[in-house]
Order: sequence, then C-alpha cells, then structure tokens
Amino acid sequence: MSARHVVLATDFGDGAHFMATWAANAGVLHYIAIAPQPPAAADITDPQLRALWSLPMPGTHRIVLDDGRVTLDLMVGTLDAMLPQVAARVQAFYLPAAAGGQPAARTLARALAGLAAPGATLQAQAPDEALVWALTAAGFVCEVAAQSPADSVPDIRAVYASRSPQPPAPPEPVRRAVVIGAGVAGSALCERLCARGWEVALIERHDGPAQEASGNHAGIFMPLLSKDDNIPTRLTRTAYLFALREWQRMGGVGQAFKGASCGVLQLARDADHARVQREVVEAGDYPSQYVRWLDAPAASDLLGSATPHGGWLFEQAGWARPSSLCETMLAACGERLRRVFHAEALTLARVDGEWQVRAADGALLAQAPTLILANGTGATRLAQAAELPLSALRGQVTHLTPDRVPALSLVVCREGYVTPPSDGVVCAGATYGTDEDPALRPSCHEENLARLADMLAGVSAAGAPLAGRVGFRCAAPDRLPLAGPLPDYPSAGRLEQLSDVPRLPGLYGLLGYASRGLIWAPLMAEFLVSQLEHTPLPMEASLAAALDPGRFLLKERRRSQ
Repeated sequence: MSARHVVLATDFGDGAHFMATWAANAGVLHYIAIAPQPPAAADITDPQLRALWSLPMPGTHRIVLDDGRVTLDLMVGTLDAMLPQVAARVQAFYLPAAAGGQPAARTLARALAGLAAPGATLQAQAPDEALVWALTAAGFVCEVAAQSPADSVPDIRAVYASRSPQPPAPPEPVRRAVVIGAGVAGSALCERLCARGWEVALIERHDGPAQEASGNHAGIFMPLLSKDDNIPTRLTRTAYLFALREWQRMGGVGQAFKGASCGVLQLARDADHARVQREVVEAGDYPSQYVRWLDAPAASDLLGSATPHGGWLFEQAGWARPSSLCETMLAACGERLRRVFHAEALTLARVDGEWQVRAADGALLAQAPTLILANGTGATRLAQAAELPLSALRGQVTHLTPDRVPALSLVVCREGYVTPPSDGVVCAGATYGTDEDPALRPSCHEENLARLADMLAGVSAAGAPLAGRVGFRCAAPDRLPLAGPLPDYPSAGRLEQLSDVPRLPGLYGLLGYASRGLIWAPLMAEFLVSQLEHTPLPMEASLAAALDPGRFLLKERRRSQ
C-alpha cells in the first residue's frame, strides 16, 4: 500500500478544504480535522461522506472512504483540548482563521512542531504577526503569501525545517503476520490487515471461526453511559460509533451478516436508578439517535407491557450473530488470508526476526515477523503472555422458543437481557461466574429466567427445558481491552511511564474484550493496524494509553518501587 499523506486541519469548518484535498490527492490520504462545531449531516454535500457522517458527539470519529484510500479523523472538541490528543506524523498543516478556544500562538506552534514530519508544509491564515514569530521560533520557515485586494487576512506559507535532531522515521513494516484466534477479535484484525495489503496466516484450534466466546447465538451492541463521561464511557462511545460506520460500509447489519439494528431498551433497576438515568441524558445533551430517556409510560408503550421506572432507549443499537459477522469479515480477506484451522498453537519462538508458531508435536504452523494473540484467555497458556492479568468469566445464555416470551421488536435489558427471536430462538442471559465448568447448569438457567420474568410481564418460562450455551469471556481487571505490543515481563526493571515498559519485538495482543466484543473488535483492529503501520491512531492519545497491554506491569512496578 502506498505511503499516506497526512494532513492536519485545526478546524474542519464546512468541509470545503477536506473535499478539495480529497479531490486533488492521487494517493492515500489521511486527513485529521479538529471540529469544535461539526456540520450537520444534511450540510455534507458528498453522498458517500454524508452516509457515514457521525453524530456530533465529543471524541474522535474515524470515517473510512473511497475503499480505504481516504481516511477522515474528525476530532470533535476545541482545538485547545484536542490538539494534545493527536497521535500522528503530519506532512501538511492547514490553519484557517483563528476561532474561539484556540491556544496561545507559542503553545500552538510548539504543538504543531511536535507533530511535524521533516519538511512538513503549513498554510495558515494569521490575524497578526504573533503566529508567524511563534512558528519561526518552533522551526518553521515562514513567508507571507501574496494577497489579492479582497483578502482581509494574509496567508502564511511555511516549511518545517528545524535544526534540532529529529527521531528517525520508523521503517516500513514487512506486511506478513500470524494471528492466533478466529473469534471477533482475530477476524476483525484479519480483515483490516488484508485490506491494508498484508499476507495473514490465521491459526484457530477449532475447525471454524467463532467457536468459543464469539459463538453465542446473539450478542448485544450498545453504548455505555456515565455521569462523568469517564474513560470507559469515552472508549465505548468511540468504538460503538466506529462499529456502526464499519458495518454500514460492509453492507449493513442484517444484510452483510445476521442481526438487527432494532434498538436496545435498558430499563432502570429502581426509582433511584431511573433518576440517575434521566440526569445522565440531560447532562450529556446527547443526540436523540444515540440515546433518549423514556419515562415509565413511554417505556411501557414501547414494550407493550407495564414497566415501573422507564429507561434508556438506544435507537441504533441492537443484536448481531458473532459467527456470521466473523464469516463475513474473513470472506472479505480473499486470497491474502491463509486459514490454519483445527491446529492449536502451543509454543512461540522468535527466530531470525520472525515468530515461529508450533503445535504440540513441534510442527511449524506458521511464521512471520509480526504475531498477534487474539485468542482470549488462551493467550495465557503461551509463555510470552502467561503473566498478563486475564481471567475467564463464565457466562450461560438460556435459549427459549418465541411462544414463551411476549413478542419483542427490540432488545431489552436490565440485570440481564432478552433478544427478539432469531431462527426460532430467543436468547436470555447472561450469568457471570468464575468457574470453568462448560456444561449447562439448571441453577444458571433458573437465574436467567428469574431475571427475564422481572423484566417482562407475561413470561411463561417456568418449566422451560434446559437449553442454551456456555461461553467464557476474557476480561482484564479494569474491564478494558488490551490492544498493542505485549510487555516483556522478565526484562522489566524500574518503570516510571508506559514508554519505559520493555516489549517483546513483533508480538502484539488483542485481548480482554469481556462482554463487549462486538463493538470493541472493529476499533481495536483499526487501532492495532495503525500501530503496526505507524499511521495516525483512531482515538485520542489518552484513550490509547488506557488500552496499552503494559499498563498492568507499570502499575505493579510503581507499587513496588
């Protein structure tokens, strides 16, 4: 894949500069735009962009266009807040006339210099000379462009030519990789790698994809809300909205793979929880398509039966069959993907710059310079990942026939969840446990049915036969994924920050998706491929740090130092 031309605009405006840059660019374009006030979808003239336009919510919204040749990262927030969160090497800067919330000229110039690739160009509209002096001091060679009589604001043209030592550009990766695990994590990664021109060997111990945690009949996709809009909430929002856009690019939920964007109604547990739910929606000022608060009468009307406390309605959320999604993503890989199924990876060794993956009998299953573990808690059975703090959470889902549950047009959840029928099956669940028993248990079945009856009036599940599925979710202590280079525990000395954590060369992880694998998978795959290819990250730098697999080793050493 050809090198990316990375552009950073300090304000998206009405999108005219982006569209002009897209039209003029013949290669691969990556356009990062900070957008204090993004335009509405109705104001976007290009139909492809308008169809994928994101809701106007804080955070980073990656939009992939033109079959992957154009990427737009729309960072919704003030320049002052978002510029420090950019993680990219930029070849061209565009600074329209200064708007409110802009940092001081010196701060702005230093931040741009920190992102600039050698020889980066800059075009800016400057209301005074302060920015010129600041850019010059930061290493840019500036000149004021010729003006027409109608221009009220001069243009500045600049080239970054700092004399201070520059870090060397990272080498181009050898685009060959081995991925272990064919659930939603590994399948999404294979699709992204192959789309970027990588040759991938996918190792899976079963004879097909999505046989373990990703094998449930139906999984739920929905966002997470909190009063303080904390890191898990922000990460989940970014992942959820990215997943919706990527599934739309694939052809749509229910078309490209089995599922439905039917909506999810999250009922309040009690009166106090209902009050909190209402306050969160009011304080967050969320678009109604993202979430609405429904009082008890409105929620009851939607359900078709009485519910006492109301709840959150996520209109764009729904359910999907993970196995169908995995099959669709793997099919998109084409001939770049080699499937090595019914083969369990038991030993890893780095030999002459490549990872060799071998089976129990010593047979070589695959080898490549880059190896990614996407096999959940199975990763901890490999020596190189044995110290990662991952645990298996046992979840039992109950399967019911539609006649035992009132007709539903959307997913309903509270302490548990219930899905609309699909292929004659209604899913209700799911339990949480820490034991390793894979067999269906009557006690867990009864627990699911009790929660279901508490959610919905008219359930006649008493005496329902024991049917369902047991899966084991892989979770980290903070319930966030591990996405990135794996730490080298034996080599770790004194650690002060993440950059001090030693890494195993060429070894990465996509692990710990817990019960949100459907929405984590697309963004985490995009995030890891961006790391592998040294391209801009699809999220703010602070969120990227929260996903680093080295975070637990760092915390451990900080406590002991």
